[in-house]
Amino acid sequence: MSEITLFLCGDLMAGRGVDQVLPHSCAPELHERFVASALDYVHLAEQTNGPIARPVEHGYVWGDALALLGRRNPDARIVNLETSITTCDDAFPKGINYRMHPGNIGVLTTAGIDCCVLANNHVLDWGEGGLLETLDTLTHAGIRVAGAGRNLAAARMPAVLNARPGVRVLVFAAGTSDSGIPVSWAARGDRSGVHLLRDLSDATVADIGHAVEAAKRPGDIAIASIHWGGNWGYEIPDSHRHFAHALIDRARIDLVHGHSSHHPKAIETHRGRPILYGCGDFLDDYEGIRGYEEYRDDLVLMYFPTLDPDSGRLIRLEMEPLRIRNFRLSTPSSADRAWLCATLGRECRRFGHDVRAVDGSLILE
Repeated sequence: MSEITLFLCGDLMAGRGVDQVLPHSCAPELHERFVASALDYVHLAEQTNGPIARPVEHGYVWGDALALLGRRNPDARIVNLETSITTCDDAFPKGINYRMHPGNIGVLTTAGIDCCVLANNHVLDWGEGGLLETLDTLTHAGIRVAGAGRNLAAARMPAVLNARPGVRVLVFAAGTSDSGIPVSWAARGDRSGVHLLRDLSDATVADIGHAVEAAKRPGDIAIASIHWGGNWGYEIPDSHRHFAHALIDRARIDLVHGHSSHHPKAIETHRGRPILYGCGDFLDDYEGIRGYEEYRDDLVLMYFPTLDPDSGRLIRLEMEPLRIRNFRLSTPSSADRAWLCATLGRECRRFGHDVRAVDGSLILE
C-alpha cells in the first residue's frame, strides 16, 4: 500500500483579535483582568507590525501556508482548534475566553481542514451553548471533530477520516488538567464536554487501547491527539514520555500529536512511530505582547509526517517554518529559519534525533 502524508499543527486560535479582523465578528467585549476589548489586540498587533486592512478574507490568515498545503497536498489535514465557534455570551469565568463568529467558518474550509481536535482548554470558554454551537457549525461545514461532544461517548469517539481508498485515519483526542482544562468541563454520560483524562496511568492506556481495538482495521493510521502540559518551557515530563510510549506499545497508536505549549517542543520516535510532544501555537493574536520573547512564539511549524499504512511506521517527517505577522502566516527570514532549526534540533538531540534544513524545510533525522 502506498505511503500517506498528513498535515498536523498545534493550537489554531482564531478568536479574540483575529476574529475582529475577519468578515464577521463577535462582540469585542472581553472579561480579562487588563484588557476589556478584543480590538485592543488588533491595535497592539498594528502598532507592532503595521496596519491590517480590515476586514480580511477568510484565507488571509493562512497566508503563505495555503501554497505549502497545495504543494504538499496531504491526505488528511488535522488542527487543534483552540477557539469556540459561537456568538453565545455565556462566558466561563476563567479570565481568557476565545471565540470566533460562526460566519467565519471559511477560515477552516478555505484550508480544507478535515478534522478539528476540540479537547483543549478553550472550547468551552463560552459555556455549553458555545460548545454545542461549535459542534453544529463544524458538522454543517463537513469537518470532523474529536475530543469533545454532547456526551462522554461522543467525546471519546474517534474522528474517522477517509484519507484515500482503503486508508483511514482515526483521530482519538483527549486532554489533561495540567493544560488548564477545568475539571468541570469533563464530559459525562449524559453531559456535553471534553474527553478529559483522569490521569496518565496504565489503566488510562488500557481504556484508550480498548477504543482503538474496537475501531482500528488493517491499513488504518491511529493518532492520539493530546492537549497536555504548560505553555512555556522545553522540558518533557517523564509522565508524558512514559504515557506516549505506552500508547504506542500497548494501545496501537501510530502517532502522538501533542499540543498546549506556545512554542514547538522536542520530537521523538518510538518503535518507528513519531511523538510530537508539543506542536506550538499555529495562529494567535499575541503580537506585541511582552514576555517570554526567548521562545519566539511567533515562529510556527506545519508538520507533514509520512507514514506506511501497512506498518504504521514513520517514513519521514518534514516541517515548514512560518512566522505570524499581522495575524497572517508568512514566510520567515533565513535567520528565523536557522533559529528554529537550531532550537528544535537541540531539543530533539535529547531523544537521539537531529533536525536539518533542506531548501527551506526542516527534516527530522
